[in-house]
Parts: sequence; C-alpha cells; structure tokens
Amino acid sequence: QVQVVESGGGLVQPGGSLRLSCIASGSILSIIAMGWYRQAPGKQRELVATITSGQSTNYADSVKGRFTISRDNTKNTVYLQMNSLKPEDTAVYYCQAEILRSRRDGLSSEEYWGQGTQVTISS
Repeated sequence: QVQVVESGGGLVQPGGSLRLSCIASGSILSIIAMGWYRQAPGKQRELVATITSGQSTNYADSVKGRFTISRDNTKNTVYLQMNSLKPEDTAVYYCQAEILRSRRDGLSSEEYWGQGTQVTISS
C-alpha cells in the first residue's frame, strides 16, 4: 500500500505566501517524479509544477516566478513554496507521485494521488 498525504493549505491574503508539503509512504522502491496539481471550482484539474528524482522541474506558466517546487528524496517529500499569491490561485491542491514498486511479476510504475488541501486567497 502507498499513501500520499498533503498538508499546509489555508486562507491567505493576496500577496501572501504558503508552503505545501506532501509525503509519500508505504511500499515504495523509489519515487520517479512528484508534482502538484490544482482544481478550482467549476474548472478542470491543472498542472502546477512537477519535479523528477533528478530535480528537474516544470511549471505552469501561470505560476512561474512565484511558485517553487522542491523535494527531499530521503524523506519521500515534495514541497511547494507559493509566493505572491493571487485570488486566482484559489483551488484544491493535489499531490501526485509516480512511484516504482516491486510486484510479483516485476517492477511497476504506478501513480498515486493525495486527498487534496484547500488553498484560499482572499482579503
């Protein structure tokens, strides 16, 4: 079993900052990549940022220069530092992990999602 758990959401005023954390635990050989996605009311889930085990990163254009994704491979943890927050950043933020697991018939790359954490930007 694998669990992915986010934390760190909350209510912040425009221009403020938040740091999200996500930890993956369980039967994990290695984590290939981790990422953050978000879903605002009435909208589709969208990519925010991803990071590979080699620390290569990718960001949505809407958050470049404001958000920073990082990870601690020793702790199976990924972080999202969010600065200069805007009302349009309001959404449920989900952590995603692409995990390598050992199965009876060999190695398997599997995707897991957390339950999400609410981020609200409002004055």
